[in-house]
Amino acid sequence: MAKVTWKPGTFLYPLPAVMVSCGNMEKSNIITVAWTGILNTNPATVYISVRPTRYSYEIIKKSGEFVINLTTKELARATDWCGVKTGAKVDKFKEMKLHKEKANFVQCPMIKESPVSVECKVREIKELGSHHMFIADVLAINADEKYIDEKGGFDISKCDLIAYSNGHYYSLGKKIGKFGFSVQKKKKMGKKH
Repeated sequence: MAKVTWKPGTFLYPLPAVMVSCGNMEKSNIITVAWTGILNTNPATVYISVRPTRYSYEIIKKSGEFVINLTTKELARATDWCGVKTGAKVDKFKEMKLHKEKANFVQCPMIKESPVSVECKVREIKELGSHHMFIADVLAINADEKYIDEKGGFDISKCDLIAYSNGHYYSLGKKIGKFGFSVQKKKKMGKKH
């Protein structure tokens, strides 16, 4: 079977579908972003790419900060709605019945219903064409305590996170392995008598 070749485009899927909150506690907005990811570990650096025509673009550019809020199956409708409606005309928190939560290091509100909210400070803006990339330092990660396991780790499998792929949203499936599982030595089983 042969592969079909298409013209260059955005087909690196799946991607996280996140709701990015910006502004401040009194006047805030939410923009849905799928062009996002990790750039570096130390210092922890992430990015979001936003069209300059979007309402949130100027808010983020002026304030130099934003919060990346992970989304869940339960938040799928709000995630989509916040991506197709403009904050210039509607209060997305109010319309989607989402609750603002005070962040620790930025003025932007976190979305209370999100399992993880990542506070970000813009370091640089790269003008790439249709989108401009906000490269940002991670100032804090805020995780909902109901997803913390007995060892103090975050159990992401309980969140029902969603991803975006080629114009559609998908819930993430079950865990199939962990980093390094392909080379992990198998434990020897003791003999039972």
